[in-house]
Amino acid sequence: MTDNVAYAAVETDAEVVAWSRRYCREVRRERGVDVRFDLVEWDVSHRAKRRAAAVKRPKLPDAAVGEPYDWDAVDGADGRPLPCTLSLTREAFDTFDRAEWAATLRHELIHVEQYQRDGTTDHGAAFRERAAELDTDVHCPAFADAKYVLTCEACGGLVARRYRDCKLVRERDRYRSDCCGAPLALA
Repeated sequence: MTDNVAYAAVETDAEVVAWSRRYCREVRRERGVDVRFDLVEWDVSHRAKRRAAAVKRPKLPDAAVGEPYDWDAVDGADGRPLPCTLSLTREAFDTFDRAEWAATLRHELIHVEQYQRDGTTDHGAAFRERAAELDTDVHCPAFADAKYVLTCEACGGLVARRYRDCKLVRERDRYRSDCCGAPLALA
């Protein structure tokens, strides 16, 4: 796969896209990911703080993961999936090592694969199964420090990271952890 030296030499946003695109093409070829790259646009975000990357796509009526979407029924699609955009977060690329970034790209490829086949994507059972096949996580690692970290008062386990004040942070006494059913603590 694309080597660490080439990864370390990446400086511009165009090089981030080029490295990532090359890696994704290798994954498609070596691991059988069913993605049409001619229908994927690429960009780099300098604003994102919570997500390492994202697949931006149109919301389609009646789309469900596991049910192939009828692209022939979409005006202007000509039977092909509508384009989607793979948005890469520059700060994540700069923070992650090559293995973490590669895993992030494999995660996003699952979203693209699901979207192009089913018209939508999620992190459900099919995603988890595919993530295991592609040796990636269901959730990408954090690359920025959250302003608020909520933990389980009983076991100390992570419950949520929040980057802005929100209802969960302000009213945490109304919630319980999934692990122990205990109150939430602000770490």
